[in-house]
Amino acid sequence: MHDETIAKIRQLPDFLVQEVNDFVDFLLIKHRNSSGSETLCRSAASSTQFAESLEIAESDFSSYLSNLEDYEELLARGEIQW
Repeated sequence: MHDETIAKIRQLPDFLVQEVNDFVDFLLIKHRNSSGSETLCRSAASSTQFAESLEIAESDFSSYLSNLEDYEELLARGEIQW
C-alpha cells in the first residue's frame, strides 16, 4: 500500500503534493499515540504552524464576525473606504 500511495503522489503537481503532505500531518496529529511521542515528519516549526492553522480552522469565529460587522458599519457610514 505504501508503494502504491507513493507512486500516486509522485504523479501529482507540487501544489497538490503540499496538500497531501498537510493532510498526512493532520492525520498524524489526530492519531498521535497516547504516550505523546511525536511522529511527525516535518520540522518542529512546520508542525507548530500546521497545528496553529488547524486550531484556527476549528475555532469559534464569533469575534471575527463581530469585527467584520463593525468594519461593515464603518464602511456604510463612510468613515473608512474599501
